[in-house]
Amino acid sequence: MQKTVNSTEFRKMVASGARMLEINRAKVDALNVFPVPDGDTGTNMSLTLQSAVKEMNNCTSNRFEEICNAVSRGALKGARGNSGVISSQIFKGICEVLKESKDGFDTKTFAKALEAGTKVAYGAVSIPKEGTILTVIRLMSESAGKLAGKHKDFVEFLTALIEVGDEALAKTPELLPVLKKAGVVDSGGVGLMTIMRGFLAAISGDESELGEIPTEASAEPKSDEDVFGDNSDIINLDLGDIEFAYCTEFFVINLKQSTTLADIDRLKEKLMQIGDSVICIGDLELIKVHVHTNTPGIALTYALELGELDRIKIENMLEENRALKAKLEAERKEMGMLAICAGTGLEEIFKDLMCDRVMEGGQTMNPSAQDIADAVQKINASNVFVFPNNSNVILAAEQAKALVNNRTIHVIPTKNVPQGFAAALAFNPECSVPENKTNMTHAIDNVASGQVTYAVRDTTMNGFKLKEGDIIGLDNKRILAKGDNIEDTTLKLIKSLKNEEHEMITLYYGEGVTEEDAQKLATRVGEEYPECDVDFHFGGQPVYYYMVSLE
Repeated sequence: MQKTVNSTEFRKMVASGARMLEINRAKVDALNVFPVPDGDTGTNMSLTLQSAVKEMNNCTSNRFEEICNAVSRGALKGARGNSGVISSQIFKGICEVLKESKDGFDTKTFAKALEAGTKVAYGAVSIPKEGTILTVIRLMSESAGKLAGKHKDFVEFLTALIEVGDEALAKTPELLPVLKKAGVVDSGGVGLMTIMRGFLAAISGDESELGEIPTEASAEPKSDEDVFGDNSDIINLDLGDIEFAYCTEFFVINLKQSTTLADIDRLKEKLMQIGDSVICIGDLELIKVHVHTNTPGIALTYALELGELDRIKIENMLEENRALKAKLEAERKEMGMLAICAGTGLEEIFKDLMCDRVMEGGQTMNPSAQDIADAVQKINASNVFVFPNNSNVILAAEQAKALVNNRTIHVIPTKNVPQGFAAALAFNPECSVPENKTNMTHAIDNVASGQVTYAVRDTTMNGFKLKEGDIIGLDNKRILAKGDNIEDTTLKLIKSLKNEEHEMITLYYGEGVTEEDAQKLATRVGEEYPECDVDFHFGGQPVYYYMVSLE
């Protein structure tokens, strides 16, 4: 009987949960509600957990507090899509409780951790929707306390808890009608239960098919530039105060006969005590060392205990920081814009609309909160307006606010690219930040938009009986049109979206559609709606044959 879980076993639980999710992510992806080729819940959750595992594996301490901080931080950095963000918040709450453990935690403590995870996850969503992953974690946490009272053994406890979770998952179609119509349970809930099964596998010892996600091997360096690079990682655009002044790099060669692999590990531990950004890799032939420290002499002294030093390079980051900070402060502007989209044509349009940066992302690839924060940091502006252009990216953009320094992120909740174009057009550098934010938000309300794609499975939804391969037109919430060909379906979609106030119709054609096809369709649309100006542009977006905008 296992009554407590120690820090080493907790590491295995997290790694096992991530591995189990990775194995099954395609199955979770396939449960997407809309029958379009963009199901990504499993992928988003898996990438989020992989980021948590990576950060955890980089944590050399085995203290609960440091391990939990690493898991929580890694999950947030890697959070992608709504499911990934919610998953990261569940782990954040769980870790906040477990980090107080010293020798180990029991089932009662884990039950409290689940309650905390539920609270934090619900708090991350402005309007929590039942019938989702939130419902599954809530119902499990509500039963966890009673189950912990009955089961001191972790295997028995997790087995009973998974049974409760499976029952909650089975109820999701009754709580969320869109799931019932699609004939599926909530994909995020399935992902959560997959992680829980990974936890159980780690505790029970049944891990024959599980393991930690492998880390990428470092290539052998060929030159100083290959080894040291341009040190662009030393200073990013937040340019905060530098804690460690000297970037110190060198090789240890001709190692002493008494040196062991354990000595290399101990060298890394010593370096971590005197600095950060530590790299200490190699074998008994050659060791590469990189550390940011205020005492480079001590770092060199530690290394001399193992062998000879070669190609020593010490740079004063304080001086570099001062020069770059002065330059950037002089060039900093009050406001900037970041757009997220997929498609070279759409990217060029955003650039023409004076967006400072355009990062790749959308239906098939949701950027993480850290990805968005990194992109914002590269815009030299005090305030950055972010256009997610996808409903599944908005939460990650909101989470990115906590990951930036010396910047204020203003998320304009654009749910599609046409709304993003409208928001960018509304920007006026002569107006204040609040005025621009108000104008942009109002601008997206005046845009009706839809997309044309194809069904990936048979289903019945929104009054349409669909077969795999059918061409479908949809807006952000529902399917509006169905047809046998792209052109006719697009016309049906426009008809369902249009009202008397619309004066302009714009088509953005994607992968698989030629300019000739788009010209032909635009002509038909113009004939159908002579009172409107009709235009078309190359978007190059994946998944969708056309994006349609009506203004």
